[in-house]
Amino acid sequence: MDRHEALARRLAAQQLDRPVAQRPLGDAAVLDLGVQDTGRDGASWALANRGVPVPGPEALVTSEELALVWSLRGAPHYYRRADLPGVLDATSPYDDADARRRTLDASRPLTAAGIGMREAMGVVATTMREVVAAPTAKGDLSGALTERLDEPYLRWCNPCQATHVYEQTFRLSGLAAGLELEPGTSPPVLRRIPGWRRGAALGDPERAPERLRVVDAYVRLCGPTTPAATAAFLDVPPAVVKGHWPTGATEVDVDGSRAWALPGLPEPAATDGLVRLLGPFDLWLQARDREVVVPDRSRHKALWPTLGRPGAVLVGTDVAGTWRPKASGKKLSLTVEVWDRLAAADRDRVGEQAERLATHRGVTLTEVVWV
Repeated sequence: MDRHEALARRLAAQQLDRPVAQRPLGDAAVLDLGVQDTGRDGASWALANRGVPVPGPEALVTSEELALVWSLRGAPHYYRRADLPGVLDATSPYDDADARRRTLDASRPLTAAGIGMREAMGVVATTMREVVAAPTAKGDLSGALTERLDEPYLRWCNPCQATHVYEQTFRLSGLAAGLELEPGTSPPVLRRIPGWRRGAALGDPERAPERLRVVDAYVRLCGPTTPAATAAFLDVPPAVVKGHWPTGATEVDVDGSRAWALPGLPEPAATDGLVRLLGPFDLWLQARDREVVVPDRSRHKALWPTLGRPGAVLVGTDVAGTWRPKASGKKLSLTVEVWDRLAAADRDRVGEQAERLATHRGVTLTEVVWV
């Protein structure tokens, strides 16, 4: 298949072609992998772009159906609340090598002290749960951990001029502690998950429901793809992905390159007239085969800078440019930079999506500035 067909199938798998309709907040396939909630609109706009009737970010703040937790890459993600025990299993490290990779430099002092990384994460999770008997701000929880944990678990932080638990160990142990994030809080507040029966311990990825297993879910939602792209997205060792590669995945040719897809790959989405303003951390942009998403590598730096990512203008299966919002009180303007000439009809559709975004934010769109 060619690149366009591959991406049209991915677009259908991620349901970016769905019109808005009456459906539950949890009716979105991407929730199997978690919907990252980073940025002003984050998860609510990602769901709205997939046909879920989310009137605005506050709908997720008050939702009883969804829950916000730290998970993949230590980032905040929304999941279906009923899935959280399975998500714990699915997102837990497979072994110590996997845990060391995910927690970056935290493993060095622990390894020197003879403490395995999964064991250490269990200790941190147990301590976190003991501290968070009531909703607790992240800074207060971090300070309490510093008082309770031994030296190998801690590091000196120059910017704060203080000693903290390692950040990724802290974040990646949160769900194991049975803790969720209170939506809408900044700095984040953690609280116990109501009805949590798993205590404080890491899960077992082998026990996770099939649709939540992170390797399977990534291949299903971002396929056709490769083991290398999957490992990069999950931030796990390549050997972990190869050892847990879906047995049903079949090799396909995408413009002369090898990729793999799961059986039942959706039919290609109808892309004529499809325009979306994707948030900076939308799953479409998180896929690690960036050379497929945007073949022109000279544009990667503009779309994926180290700091201050823009949103992306998706036209059909192609990223046609970037967008950045500027808010002032109850007014919103968008600056749209397109890389190539855009048809007049598509420019009109960008304007319609900008209006949708303003309505989603509860503000008035004042202008779309084209550059």
